[in-house]
Amino acid sequence: MLKMIKNYIKIFFLFIFIKSPVFGNENVSLNIGKKNAGITVKVFSSLTCPHCANFHNKIFDSLKKEYIDTGKVKFEHHSFPLDLAALNAEKILRTLKNTEQSFELLGEIYKKQDQWAIGSDINIINKSIKDIALKFGVKESQIDEVLKDEKIQDQILNERIH
Repeated sequence: MLKMIKNYIKIFFLFIFIKSPVFGNENVSLNIGKKNAGITVKVFSSLTCPHCANFHNKIFDSLKKEYIDTGKVKFEHHSFPLDLAALNAEKILRTLKNTEQSFELLGEIYKKQDQWAIGSDINIINKSIKDIALKFGVKESQIDEVLKDEKIQDQILNERIH
């Protein structure tokens, strides 16, 4: 199974994510790994997408251990929110300035996606995301402020358009 995952990742790198002029230097909300790594993996993800969560929950740790931590790959998380819940989760994710902590929060958001990204009431969804972020030292006032911040919202949406 692990060999199959490794082969899948290698093929994935070769076909889609090798440094390419097609994917220019867009804004990056999160990146990890050696800046001058030979391969840059650019993942455009929505925090409410089950396929994105599956990648992060089942493949990312192996990718990080074998390729990112060894300096072979630089990993970039690009926000691509598909709905208001994903947009708000991305806004909350940006309250953390420490990259490692941000990736930990990203992982937790994906792990608990089936708990917070359900329902039609955005206030309940926001509360659920907020509860996750509070465990990472984000203050409730920061979260409330960022959820109302149209500048951050515009930045994320413009990155998605770009």
